[in-house]
Amino acid sequence: MSLFKAREWWSTSVGEEEEFDQGCLCVADVDNSGSGYDKVIVGSYMGFLRIYSPHPAKAGDEMKAEDLLLEVQLRNSILQVEVGKFVSGTELLHLAVLHPRKLCVYSVSGTLGNIEHGNQYQIKLMYEHNLQRTACNMTYGPFGGVKGRDLICIQSMDGMLMFFEQESYAFGRFLPGFLLPGPLSYSCRTDAFITVSSCRQVESYKYQALAVATDADTRQEAEQQKLGSGKRLVADWVVSIGEQALDICIVSFGQAASSVFVLGERNFFCLKENGQIRFMKKLEYNPSCFRPYASVSEGTVNTLIGNHNNMMFIYQDVTLKWAAQLPYTPVTVHVATFQDLKGVLVSLSDTGYLQCSYLGTDPMLFQAPKVDSREVNYDELDIEMKKLRKIIKQTEKSQDLLPRARKEDDLTVIAAVSSNLDPVSQATDSEAGDEHVPSVTVKITVKTRILVQNVKLSVSVQPPLAVTQDQFIFKSIEPAACQFATFAVFLKGNCSPAELTGDAAVTYSSPTELNPEGIPQVAQCKFSLPLKLVCSPAQPSKNANYKITIDTNKPPVNLTSLFPDFLSQTDEEQMNVVGFQLIAGSRVTLLASKTSQRYRIQSEQFEDLWLITKELIQRFEKHFAVQGVKDFMCSFSGTIPLQEYFDMMDHHFELRLNGVKYQELLSERAVQFRAIQRRLLARFKDKTPASLQNLDVLLDGTYRQIISLADAVEENQRSLSKAFTRLKSATHLVITLIGLWQNLNKEQVAILESAFLPILQDMQELGWEESVDAAVSHLLRTCLSKSPKEQALNLTSHLSMPKDNSRMKKHITLLCDRLGKGGRLCLSSESNVQQAVIIPDSCSTIHESDQEEKVQKVIQVRGML
Repeated sequence: MSLFKAREWWSTSVGEEEEFDQGCLCVADVDNSGSGYDKVIVGSYMGFLRIYSPHPAKAGDEMKAEDLLLEVQLRNSILQVEVGKFVSGTELLHLAVLHPRKLCVYSVSGTLGNIEHGNQYQIKLMYEHNLQRTACNMTYGPFGGVKGRDLICIQSMDGMLMFFEQESYAFGRFLPGFLLPGPLSYSCRTDAFITVSSCRQVESYKYQALAVATDADTRQEAEQQKLGSGKRLVADWVVSIGEQALDICIVSFGQAASSVFVLGERNFFCLKENGQIRFMKKLEYNPSCFRPYASVSEGTVNTLIGNHNNMMFIYQDVTLKWAAQLPYTPVTVHVATFQDLKGVLVSLSDTGYLQCSYLGTDPMLFQAPKVDSREVNYDELDIEMKKLRKIIKQTEKSQDLLPRARKEDDLTVIAAVSSNLDPVSQATDSEAGDEHVPSVTVKITVKTRILVQNVKLSVSVQPPLAVTQDQFIFKSIEPAACQFATFAVFLKGNCSPAELTGDAAVTYSSPTELNPEGIPQVAQCKFSLPLKLVCSPAQPSKNANYKITIDTNKPPVNLTSLFPDFLSQTDEEQMNVVGFQLIAGSRVTLLASKTSQRYRIQSEQFEDLWLITKELIQRFEKHFAVQGVKDFMCSFSGTIPLQEYFDMMDHHFELRLNGVKYQELLSERAVQFRAIQRRLLARFKDKTPASLQNLDVLLDGTYRQIISLADAVEENQRSLSKAFTRLKSATHLVITLIGLWQNLNKEQVAILESAFLPILQDMQELGWEESVDAAVSHLLRTCLSKSPKEQALNLTSHLSMPKDNSRMKKHITLLCDRLGKGGRLCLSSESNVQQAVIIPDSCSTIHESDQEEKVQKVIQVRGML
C-alpha cells in the first residue's frame, strides 16, 4: 500500500467495452507540428484509432471535446502503433499501424480552424503491405545504419521476421528453435534485434547475419537448408534468464551506456550490449508493464514498473525511489511532454482508461483552529444533560409510532411474467407427452442507484420446469441505468411440477474508495408462473379415483369469474364445473355446488390435485380481497388422505432401495471386472503360453453386465427424480389440507413445510425419509408432546436410511392425531405454558445503564460538531 497516489492531470475513458494491450499506446509529435509537444495515439483491438492532445485548464479536469484530435474506425484489429520516419523522400514522422494481416502507414495532418470548434485533423494512407502470415508485434529503426529513415521488422506468430524497407518488402527469416513469439526490440548501436525465445533465453541477432542468411518461404525449407548449403542463422549472443519475458526496451541516454532492459515475470534484468548482466532486481509482485527513461543522475537510468496491484514503482537502477497508487492496472506506460508540463506519465488499462499523471503530493491547506481554553461550568453541563436525557426518552417512546424512512436499495430486481403464453413455443428437448408444450416469457429488470460491476443474474426454477437461459452477465451498470434479461420457462420433464414459482438472484459488487474491486452483494426476487403453462382447458370428467372437498364461509362463486382463462362467459352449461388437462398428468375436474358453499376437486392421480387446489385457494383470496371481504376463510372437514400419501411414500422409498441395490451390484461387478483384467494381464505377460481358461468370455460377460447395470442406475435415477417431484406435490397437498382442517396460521403452516420438505432433492448421503422422520419426531417431542418425559428424550444425531417406512408412517399419523386433539405448532417447546405478553418496542423499558451510554454518545457527537 503506497502512501502517495499518482496525481491525475488528465484522464478519459477510451471507447466502450474495448480491449487494449501493450502495443496499443504511443506518444509522439505525430502531426509534425514542430512545437515539441507529444500527442497520445491509442489503438484498440476493436479497430478504433484515436489521437489525443491533453491540455486541461487545471489538473484533474475532465476531458474536453477538443482534446480528441482524431477518431477513426479501421477495418481490422490494431495490434500495435508506432511513429517514425517510415516514408521515403522525407524525414517527417508518420504513423505505422499493425493489423493481424496488414501493415499500414499513415500521415497525420491538421488544418487550422476558423471557428470555435478548433483545428481539424485527418489521416491519409501512404502505403500498406498485405502480410502472408499473422503478425504478433513489430519494431523499427535505422536497420543497417541507414540515415534519415526508419525500416520496419514484423514478427509473425510462426516465428518469421519480415523486413520492410518503407514501401517495399525486403526479405523474411525464420528464427531458429522457435515455438512461441516473444517481445522484440532493435538496438541501433549494435545493429541487432533482441528477443526472448520459448527457451527463456535472451537472444541477439545481427541485422547483417539476418540479411545474408539463406532465404526461405516456409519453415520446412529453412530446416532443409540447415542440412544443405547456405548460411545458417546463428545468434550473436544468448543469455538464459529462466523465465518468460513481458517486454524488452533498449535505451541509451546521454552519458549512460547502452543497455538492454528485460522485464520478466518475477525479475527485472539489465544487460550490456554484449549480453553480460549489468544488474538484476528481484520483484516481490507480478509486474504488468515497464518503461525506462532518462535519469538526472549520470550513469543511471530510471525505470517505471507497473504491477497488478495497481501500483507504479520508480527505480533508479535497482534502488526504489518512489511508489504511487493508480486507480487501475496499467498494461503500458510512456513518458511524454505536453504544454506547460514535462515528464508526464501516460498509462493505459486493458479496459481503456487513459490517464496522464504526475508524481508528488499536493500541499495540505487545512489548518486546525486554536482551541479556546475555558473553565468548565458543571451546573450548565448538568442542565444540558437533563435536556438530552429528556430528548432521548421522547425519541425512544415515539420511534415506532412515527413512520421510519426506508432506505432505498442500491440495486433492485423486478420480474415481470407475460400474461399470455408465447405464440411460438420456445420449449426445447421436452420429455412431456404432449406434442405442443407451451412456454411463457419472463422479463427481469435490474435497476441500480449506484455504479455496480461484475453483475451476474442467475435464474432457477424447480424441475421438471426449465428455462431457455439461466445465466446473464453484465460487465457493469451505470447509476440510474437499467438492464433487461428475457427468457422463457417451459415444462421439460414428464411430470407435473410441485411449484409454479421461480427465483432470480443477482450477484454484484459495489466499488468503494478503499476497495475498488467492490463489496460482493446479492439481490433477489421471486416470480409466479401461470397455471396455463402446465395445463389446458378440457372436458370435465364425472368419475375419478381421488376426491377432496373444500368448504368456504361465503356464498358460492361463479367459476367463470374465478377461471376466466379456462372458461368463457358464454359457457352457461359449465358455470359450475371446470376441466383441466395437465400436460404431463391426468385430467382434473373442479365442481362447485349450486346450493352449498362447497367445492370438489377430483382426479385420477392423487398428486395432480395439488396445483388446482392451490390455484383455487389463491384465486378465492384474490377475488374476495378485491371485494373488500376480510373474514373469508377456507376449511376442510373430510379425512386427511394419509393412506394415499403413504402409498406414494412407499413407491419413492422402493426406488431408493432399488438404487442402493443397483449400486452394490455395480460395485461388485466392477471389482470382478478388475480382477479378471489382472488375471488376463498376468497370462499375457507369462513367457510360457497357456490357455486363457475362458477368462476372455468371462471378461466380455462382466462388461455387458456393467453396462446394463449402469443403464439401470440411470433409469432408476430418472424414475426417482420423477417420484420425488410427485411426492412433493402430494406433501404440499397434505400440508394444505391439515392447515385448512385445523385453521393453522401462516407461521404454523411454515413449520409443517419445513418439517415435511426439508430438502429440495434426494441425495446419496441424505434422503427425504430420514430427514422427515427426524423433523416430525422433533415436533412430537417438543411442541406436540403430552408429558415432560417425551421432551426429555433426545434424537439421534446420525441420520441413516431406514429399513422401511413403518416408523415414519406411525409418526405422521400421531402428528395428525395430536393436531386433531388440540395440539398447536410453535417454535417453543413449552406449548402448554401460557405465553408471555409481548410488549411493543414503543413501551419497552430503557435500562439506566443503556440510557447513560446513549447520553454519553450524544455528548461525544455534540463535542465533535
